[in-house]
Amino acid sequence: MTDKLHIIHLKNTPILDQLKLEEALLRTDDRNFCILNEGSTKAIVMGISGKEAELVDIEKTRKAGIPVIKRFSGGGTVIVDADTFFVSFLFRKDRFSFPAFPERILNWSEDFYKGALNLEGFALKENDYIIGNLKCGGNAQYIKKDRFIHHTTFLWDFDEENMKYLLHPKKTPKYREERSHLDFLCTMKEHIPSHAAFADLIKLELGKEHELIEVSYEDVLESLERPHRKTTTVIPL
Repeated sequence: MTDKLHIIHLKNTPILDQLKLEEALLRTDDRNFCILNEGSTKAIVMGISGKEAELVDIEKTRKAGIPVIKRFSGGGTVIVDADTFFVSFLFRKDRFSFPAFPERILNWSEDFYKGALNLEGFALKENDYIIGNLKCGGNAQYIKKDRFIHHTTFLWDFDEENMKYLLHPKKTPKYREERSHLDFLCTMKEHIPSHAAFADLIKLELGKEHELIEVSYEDVLESLERPHRKTTTVIPL
């Protein structure tokens, strides 16, 4: 029997709203979801254990009025805006035959995107997606007893000016080799013609193993009202 997978396709939904929805669905729902979001208002997003003083230029960020969000999952720090493409998978663990450990989930995601995108040089490197030796997407995960989320921020494009709000982290991937942001990153728009084409490739690959059910943002908003632990928050600077 084909598994049902609910698709929520958002456009320009603020990342804070997306993360709050994801946390609610992860903690209060038992269905499988894929959430796509084409862009966000500008924000800096940190993993649950991130320390803003070590990762963010607080003075510049405060002056620019950019919110700093601590998400419920792990992973690194990223600045997002209208040129970020977000993809999140929320699955029951029993959907897969492999144990839902971080590395195994990452390996599954690498295989999925290789099949969906068919891009030469696309691979998982440490915890990032790369094309060649340049980062095109960063990942974060949260794994609970019966479910997990794997979410990705893909660089559709990026504004060089945004990089001034982030400090050089103490811990960086080995493959970065001390490169600056500009020498370390590439964009998806170099390889895929449009947001719509990117979304279609993902849906087409998902449809090979799932019955896809499109649901709207409004269809799942009630999940936010269910009692659950809420750890996604905006940090006061």
